Amino acid sequence: MRSPNRMLLSWLGAAAVSTAWAGADSQPTVSHETAFGPYPPEVYERYEARLEAYRRGPAEGTVRGGLARYDTLEPVPGAADPQPLPTRAASTISPRAIEAARDYARSVNSSAFMVWHRGALVEETYFGDVRRSSLIVSRSLAKPITAVAIGRALAEGYIESLDQPVADFVTEWADSDKAEIRVRHLLDMRSGLLPQGFSDDPLSIFSLTYLHPHHEDFLIQHYPLTHPPGTRYEYSNATSELVAVLIERATGRRYHDWVSEAVLELLGSPGGSVWVNRPGGVAHAGCCILLPAEAWMRLGVLLLQDGVWEGRRLLAPGYVHEMRTPTVHNPHAGMGVFVAGPYKEFRGSFHPDIERSRAWHSEPYLAADTFLFDGYGNQVVYVVPSYDLVILRTGGSPPKEPRWDNAFLPNTIIRGIDVKLRPPVQRRQP
Repeated sequence: MRSPNRMLLSWLGAAAVSTAWAGADSQPTVSHETAFGPYPPEVYERYEARLEAYRRGPAEGTVRGGLARYDTLEPVPGAADPQPLPTRAASTISPRAIEAARDYARSVNSSAFMVWHRGALVEETYFGDVRRSSLIVSRSLAKPITAVAIGRALAEGYIESLDQPVADFVTEWADSDKAEIRVRHLLDMRSGLLPQGFSDDPLSIFSLTYLHPHHEDFLIQHYPLTHPPGTRYEYSNATSELVAVLIERATGRRYHDWVSEAVLELLGSPGGSVWVNRPGGVAHAGCCILLPAEAWMRLGVLLLQDGVWEGRRLLAPGYVHEMRTPTVHNPHAGMGVFVAGPYKEFRGSFHPDIERSRAWHSEPYLAADTFLFDGYGNQVVYVVPSYDLVILRTGGSPPKEPRWDNAFLPNTIIRGIDVKLRPPVQRRQP
């Protein structure tokens, strides 16, 4: 067995580690033989390069826990001849409201700002050198796609129900403590798997399930369970990453091919690319898909329309309702999306008791049925069925000033909607 090089050996001896789950004072690791023994020599070089890029990240302005660029991208084709979304003048929304929201988006380092109202785009602005065709680095904006991908597999009969055991597909889990993980648990973050953390230790389970060229092996065989499935909400990239494994085993297609054929093509969406762990390998489902902003707008509109696109039902009746229904373990999280829930000034994607990475909400959402995609850097897609409204903001992390307000964009636009077009009974977030 080949030994790792000197740099990798130094990391094995003294790795800088940070963990982010409640009560943890150490992190799970595997042996060197487990991490490298079964794999060909080139795995060392690829993994080493990714670790080095990861360690450089904070110095280069990249978020802790993310890479600045992905080293193995494969195409995710969209529609053969994508047509632009329908547009019309924003006659249903006050120009002052649109302008205020656009100015706010510009001030918080946005790349795109879009508003869909009553069947058409009424606002579409790109900032800096970003254009309609530019690919957006999604980070966790990718997670709602996992929910839609599973919804399509359910609609096509590849998966029986949201309560089907994942072990029916990941058969390595049969007769194990993971046998009770249900399909829905991979979407609502109640898998019971170890919560999200970050590390640059080469033997850390966090590094291996993010950077290793065979990361799916470590997800399946070595990622630990910390709670009985279905009993606790804990945000974890690993939980979403397992959706790629599930889809591939359920459908017989590679994950990003399924997203292309079963989602993007049917939505008439432009395509993009996705990071795979190695050439011909497994895509990262929990992050790392690059698509134009319009693709996320189309996904938002699909959910606004209860899973129907241009008269064709793509998601089973009731599936979107399931997506936007929170669990008792987190009143602000559904399946792949976050929901308005009871008002809380500061809240985030981690367990409700964890205070880090919380977003500010200056006031309650004006519509209690608001739900949203919410990825790193406050990349958001708000869906508001009662107002027939979808709002998108993509871009880099907002500056410290003006402070990012997760309620500003939807509430500003709603306040600008023509009073004659508002729902008869306006339900404000409790």
